[in-house]
Amino acid sequence: MEYLEFKFKVSPLQPWKDILEAELGEIGFESFADTTDGVDAYVQEENFDEESFSSMSVLGNGLCEIVFEKNKVIPKNWNEEWEKNFSPINVDNRCVIRAPFHEATNADFEIIIEPKMSFGTGHHQTTHLMISYILDMDVKNMSVMDMGCGTGILAILAAQKGATKVDAIDIDEWAYENTMENAERNNVEFIVGAKGDASLLKGDEEYDLFIANINRNILINDMSTYAKSIKKGGQLLLSGFYETDIAQLVLETEKNGFKLQEKRNKETWAALRFKKLN
Repeated sequence: MEYLEFKFKVSPLQPWKDILEAELGEIGFESFADTTDGVDAYVQEENFDEESFSSMSVLGNGLCEIVFEKNKVIPKNWNEEWEKNFSPINVDNRCVIRAPFHEATNADFEIIIEPKMSFGTGHHQTTHLMISYILDMDVKNMSVMDMGCGTGILAILAAQKGATKVDAIDIDEWAYENTMENAERNNVEFIVGAKGDASLLKGDEEYDLFIANINRNILINDMSTYAKSIKKGGQLLLSGFYETDIAQLVLETEKNGFKLQEKRNKETWAALRFKKLN
């Protein structure tokens, strides 16, 4: 599986970098790494649509300047790159995400990952928000689904906090394989992973907690499928979108039998917690 890397420089940086990431996410870009003057973005070569890319409004709105260079990613070089730049993440002084070559910590929860090409190292605001939610929840003996699992951080944290059944799904083969490797690395091998999307759900799973950190359009499109897989009284955590998307997501989620319980935000990104009423 080959990836393309786009190295964007954005001026002024905000809010245009965030808007750029949102539009890229809508046309299939999977992973983003912030830089001092923009963002590096990654998409599977087979999923890249030149016409959709060229027609993105942010590239021609006249309100910002965006320049980029495009490269093909050689997978064998990826680990070397992230090892150079990956630094430990501390979430609320309770959970630390680190690589195997970093020193161990005394955090309540410590997750060791090697992210490869997968999204979700904990550096992104949305992953940070979801981790903070799980840290504040009692998930002991729960059944949990991590939809769009990326590196598997959220699934691993739920398992470390006492969830007894944890499933993880991602459409990207890199992410699925990486989640399984990281689950073994963190001694939670009972996590069950699968490559695919929400169509893998049969509707009779009855999860206590359903986690989805994906872009807005996918969340809206798949919401009815999520709802069929969550038991009455179960909880749904959503992120991967901006504060400006909240109203649209709440409307769609409430149509499917959920009630909003809590909102959180980090910079311009948002996360929501819902309870299923029926």
